[in-house]
Amino acid sequence: MAYKANLQHAEMGATRRTFLQGAAAAALAAAVPIGGWSKIASGAAASAIPGSDMDAINAEIAKRHEESLKRMQDWIRLPSIAAENRGMNEGCELMMNMLKDAGFSGVTKMPTDGQPGVFATLDAGAPRTLGVYYMYDVKQVDPSEWSSPPFDAALVDKPGLGKVVVGRGAVNQKGPESTFLAALHAIRGAGKKMPVNLVFVAEGEEEIASPHFPQIVHKPEVLAAMKKCDGVFMPYASQGLNGDVTMYLGAKGVVELELISSGEKWGRGPKHDVHSSTKAELDSPAWHLVEALATLVTPDGNDPAIPGYTDKVRPVSATEKKMIAEAARRLKESDAKKQLGVEHWVHDVSWEEALTLLVSRPTINIEGLVGGYTGPGGKTILPGKAVAKLDLRLVPDMTAAEALAALKGHLAAKGFADIEVHMSGGYDPNSTSADARVIRMSAEVYRKNGIDPVILPRLAGSWPGYVFTGEPLNLPAGHFGLGHGSGAHAPNEYYLVESSNPMVKGLDGATASQVEFLYAMA
Repeated sequence: MAYKANLQHAEMGATRRTFLQGAAAAALAAAVPIGGWSKIASGAAASAIPGSDMDAINAEIAKRHEESLKRMQDWIRLPSIAAENRGMNEGCELMMNMLKDAGFSGVTKMPTDGQPGVFATLDAGAPRTLGVYYMYDVKQVDPSEWSSPPFDAALVDKPGLGKVVVGRGAVNQKGPESTFLAALHAIRGAGKKMPVNLVFVAEGEEEIASPHFPQIVHKPEVLAAMKKCDGVFMPYASQGLNGDVTMYLGAKGVVELELISSGEKWGRGPKHDVHSSTKAELDSPAWHLVEALATLVTPDGNDPAIPGYTDKVRPVSATEKKMIAEAARRLKESDAKKQLGVEHWVHDVSWEEALTLLVSRPTINIEGLVGGYTGPGGKTILPGKAVAKLDLRLVPDMTAAEALAALKGHLAAKGFADIEVHMSGGYDPNSTSADARVIRMSAEVYRKNGIDPVILPRLAGSWPGYVFTGEPLNLPAGHFGLGHGSGAHAPNEYYLVESSNPMVKGLDGATASQVEFLYAMA
């Protein structure tokens, strides 16, 4: 969106919602070698799996290429859109069947007050246990914007990249998730023992800000299993177009909500649409909403103006400042602006300050405004209702509950208590230490593959990792995976299957990286 989403800034690599990134964040990914600020042990992953075992598994990966591709395409072809309540039960059942086929046991549908989740385990009798997070929902689509139907999962030749699967959910998140399942099939198909035990949790509401995900994880049986984990990871396609990899030690939190202004609730203006000539004698719910929105931010629309909203924002640390300064020195500001299609940063700040804001700044953003007539031509009405869709991005040490309360209190204090505030989903920011095993082993596998990854303090987008990193689990959480994709939440979303660039992994190379990660975690 979360990875939701976006929606969205331009991406570099397979940012979900997740995981959602601006081009500036993607550009930042090319800077600051990991060794420049955090010492992470080397050598562990390189020796974690015997060469003969990996040879056998790689042979199995190649042998199962078409099978793995078909599994991914079948999943993409089944729409599962929580925002539209479309295909959700079918999407959940298909994912459960894929888990069973990959060796998971006790695959259980977990009911919530919204869409169901899934809990499963894979007991390999191993000393270590790893948590795995999935989402099975995807963003909405407008088929008219796509070069091929969004649920055809078409194989397309993409110049400069190779052969890709185009479809909604291709990179966010069904492609990387299918790749991880392919790794499990390859290990078992090669006759090798799974190196770690797995505890699996999934939700079907990530793209609507995970309103019921805690109901899944906080079930007693799920908590008991999760507490055995060394950490939690989300399969990911981390590579940019040049093969570089970015890692994140957390993500911003998010609140998604609607503000609704209506004549009925306000007690002024019409309760339904009326002729626009009556504006001379009537108040306007639409203008009332505009006035309310204007109070949320500074006059230029750039900085939150809600009292107390930013009081708990954690200052940028000296380490983070050093990382950002190095990024600004090494990266071309012009490239970032070109990718985003902009000429100026907010407040006309410097390149370094723009990157600082991206990592550390809370926001209040208007996603959409809806009211009255929006079709062709004009329609002279005075609308009886207007709606604004907002998202609030949160940084440590803000919380979603406090941000929502501050917004509601502010509206009431400014004379807008009649405006309805409907929060559809949201959660707190999350953070993980660079010393956590899931982070160290991720970096080591990337390095083993000839990539010196960049580690950034947090993703500018959001995912519900707080459920793992917060109470009562307090587990480290992150993302891992070679491979490439782009277009999350946008038309022509794709995931790379056969790469024409040896620096960027296709499906088989990405699958092999997931195998290496599991052995490294062992």
